[in-house]
Amino acid sequence: MSSIDRSQSVGGTRTYEVRTYGCQMNVHDSERLSGLLEDAGYVRAPEGADGDADVVVFNTCAVRENADNKLYGNLGHLAPKKASRPGMQIAVGGCLAQKDRDTIVKRAPWVDVVFGTHNIGKLPVLLERARVQEEAQVEIAESLEAFPSTLPTRRESAYAAWVSISVGCNNTCTFCIVPALRGKEKDRRPGDILAEVEALVAEGVSEITLLGQNVNAYGSDIGDREAFSKLLRACGNIDGLERVRFTSPHPRDFTDDVIAAMAETPNVMPQLHMPLQSGSDPVLKAMRRSYRQERYLGIIEKVRAAIPHAAITTDIIVGFPGETEEDFEQTLHVVREARFAQAFTFQYSKRPGTPAAEMEGQIPRAVVQERYERLVALQEEISWEENKKQVGRTLELMVAEGEGRKDGATHRLSGRAPDNRLVHFTKPDQEVRPGDVVTVEITYAAPHHLLAEGAVLDVRRTRAGDAWEKRNTAEQAKPAGVLLGLPKIGVPEPLPAVASGCGCD
Repeated sequence: MSSIDRSQSVGGTRTYEVRTYGCQMNVHDSERLSGLLEDAGYVRAPEGADGDADVVVFNTCAVRENADNKLYGNLGHLAPKKASRPGMQIAVGGCLAQKDRDTIVKRAPWVDVVFGTHNIGKLPVLLERARVQEEAQVEIAESLEAFPSTLPTRRESAYAAWVSISVGCNNTCTFCIVPALRGKEKDRRPGDILAEVEALVAEGVSEITLLGQNVNAYGSDIGDREAFSKLLRACGNIDGLERVRFTSPHPRDFTDDVIAAMAETPNVMPQLHMPLQSGSDPVLKAMRRSYRQERYLGIIEKVRAAIPHAAITTDIIVGFPGETEEDFEQTLHVVREARFAQAFTFQYSKRPGTPAAEMEGQIPRAVVQERYERLVALQEEISWEENKKQVGRTLELMVAEGEGRKDGATHRLSGRAPDNRLVHFTKPDQEVRPGDVVTVEITYAAPHHLLAEGAVLDVRRTRAGDAWEKRNTAEQAKPAGVLLGLPKIGVPEPLPAVASGCGCD
């Protein structure tokens, strides 16, 4: 079958594929893009289509040093396919499109549509306009046209969902370009957020993740400093909502009322992703982070006092310009003191358009690599020690879909504990579906996962499992799979697992 035949094989309907790079916000935006395209009559291309769809959409990230090279490499791979297939279209959106609006079509003239972070809702219109006018359409809005949550959505999970509470960021971290591309923070009305959560729960969703570039700054746009803690407590009053998570907070805005709300709201999970970036006060100042080591460790101490079993994860950048060996030792000190369950560590790389890229004192790559390896080794040791403390505990797991790569070979299933740790467990005799809840006893710990090798103690079939079964059955005859080009993160997957990809938190 030719590539043209494949693209037209789904009932004669035009097919689409979305490729996503970057942070959780981009993943959620891709759910919106998929919803918009399906609302316009497109259907998803079969899994593994690899550019054989009628429309291929790149939802890009701009924060990595080689983000543009990766994009243009992928676009180059599609050029001959597009040349051989009349009617095929390629669209580029997201942060890199917002940043490089004037160069994408020049470097890749076979691209049909370029759109930004503020006008994703225009994609179907721009595709049609490009088709009719037979020329590229470049439309980049400078400010948000409509809050993304008002757009149609094709969610990637039947049992867990992202819920965006704000867009944009008011911080000015010197290593991050996201505020320039996403704009100033704009908060969504609490009533609209809760209405979306309630609608999702009515559809069978049992876990939601509140999402924002700086999620606990929520309320600054509406003049209520306690708005985020109130929102957490309000989620606790929604019947059927079993798990509430959020990402990512900023130490500057993390207040005692949020800690109290986490501790006192039963369905807010005992998990916190709190970006550190550096343990050195001089480096934090150079990064333009508005806290210092003492403040950060004070937050961790308060959280552990209020929620003893909380799993705390973080982001750390190694080799920021001007970082000395003494600065790096301060980062190692914080890691030892905080005892993170997991840390997402990054070697600093220049990000075009950021102040840090022009700073003096850029660290040689070999020095950055050596420090990075020492940090990873220390965190691996701590992660393993912290996971060993879970052995013997009885935990309730929400069964996950596709998180255990070796589950088929080991005859296991996988799930997430309340604190978001990944657990592989023995497959029970009775049917267990993603979204169902099982009770297990932890028997073994590795640095990045736990095992429950004994028999499952209890299986609770849930409305979320029902929703997954209904959706899975309905889609058996349909093509499946928006091809997300980023590390697998559950659905909406363990929040830290795509570390706060933009590194702006």
